[in-house]
Amino acid sequence: MTSPNVAHGVFTLERIYPVSPARVFAAWSDTEARAQWFVGPENWQVEIREADFRVGGQERVRGRFPNGGVSDFQATYRDIVPGRRIVYVYDMYVGETKISVSLASVTFEAVAGGTRLTVTEQGVFLDGYEDAGSREHGTGVLLDNLGAALARAPT
Repeated sequence: MTSPNVAHGVFTLERIYPVSPARVFAAWSDTEARAQWFVGPENWQVEIREADFRVGGQERVRGRFPNGGVSDFQATYRDIVPGRRIVYVYDMYVGETKISVSLASVTFEAVAGGTRLTVTEQGVFLDGYEDAGSREHGTGVLLDNLGAALARAPT
């Protein structure tokens, strides 16, 4: 019997947003606000978006690419301190295949001129799935989307 293959990856990303920690936290915690920036790439269509933002609550975002491929993000919130941090675990699927399990933390820190947001993720990639930095890149794109959404939102 062979054991399943696993690979590990860790990354940390930071962004400074010129708004208060409360506004950045709200963009993460409010379902409608999050839907403005937590999306797949161009032409990706949401099929399911569900969120229960509380400790023990779950979030799911499933979408379809133009080629028919499906991605499915399924998270559970483990720790929430309003305006300061969010910790969640999530499984990521491509089609029906689970490709990874991750632990992610998001911290919000007031700094001169706004908020420093720090995202750290520890991922376990399963059964030969080769990430090659795509998760880090994708998270960076989401954080850039967040910045654009914050810039569009009324103050």
